[in-house]
Amino acid sequence: MSTLNPQDAKAFGKVGVLFGGRSAEREVSNMSGSGVLAALQSKGIDAHPFDPGQRSLAELAAEKFDRVFIALHGRYGEDGSLQGALELLGIPYTGSGVMASSVGMDKITTKIVWLHKGLPTPRYAVLNAQSDLAATAADLGLPLIVKPPHEGSTIGITKVSEAGAFKAAYDTAAALDDSVLAEEFVTGREFTVAILGGGATARALPVVEIVAPEGNYDYQNKYFTDDTKYFCPAALPEALSEEMRRIAVEAYRALGCEGWGRVDVLLRERDQKPFLLEVNTSPGMTTHSLVPMAARAEGITYEDLCVEILRTARLKMKG
Repeated sequence: MSTLNPQDAKAFGKVGVLFGGRSAEREVSNMSGSGVLAALQSKGIDAHPFDPGQRSLAELAAEKFDRVFIALHGRYGEDGSLQGALELLGIPYTGSGVMASSVGMDKITTKIVWLHKGLPTPRYAVLNAQSDLAATAADLGLPLIVKPPHEGSTIGITKVSEAGAFKAAYDTAAALDDSVLAEEFVTGREFTVAILGGGATARALPVVEIVAPEGNYDYQNKYFTDDTKYFCPAALPEALSEEMRRIAVEAYRALGCEGWGRVDVLLRERDQKPFLLEVNTSPGMTTHSLVPMAARAEGITYEDLCVEILRTARLKMKG
């Protein structure tokens, strides 16, 4: 771990670490934020916790933070709403801006942008209460994945292997969102690509392969068990690894992301073709999280990663 001299630490000013929040991912955010807070404080940075789920925007303004590190996940933290408030308050913040955060949080709009850019992503359908589920299953084939398009951490996701289970899966997702995303199931290996920076300077870290028990990388296996195995750098031919990193950076840039993020990728078994699943614009920073894991593979400690991300904090709207 590199040292940060007192003058450099002081230059960050008073830093707020925003975590907790109001989303279904509050528990994970608390773990991420606690880690980030401890890391920044260990570097001598004047960092303080702030929970937007329990304190108001007026209190946030009154804290007079010089910049904030967003360690919130999901709605009201990763979806552009908080980013807009910070722009109005004039507080520089880490991660993507209002538009990129909003689009990245919406898996349907993300797919539309990626397809427009010619990037590979599984076929899909947008469902509502009037949708013909049988026709959708016939079109996409079984099994398929059903998910709420505005949630993260695999919340509300169901793999549907039989037509009779489709309605229950739809109801589970619809309880969390106004629309529901049904997605072609891609059989193959699961990977993720962490990205630092933005625009022309965006760079991919080593690819991580995720091997979950019985292929079920759910909320429990993501954060609370040691049964899921991770391999970083992933065991891939160099050309395929580079291609995966390339399309992940293109996908990240297509949405206008910056700061740091993570793009999830599936590698189809039958032809070794990568497919983009989603982008996370405020990814996890827990002990089980994948961005810190990829950074370690490149020789970047958790503490240095947090400082590097904090350096990118800025207001994105000019004028």
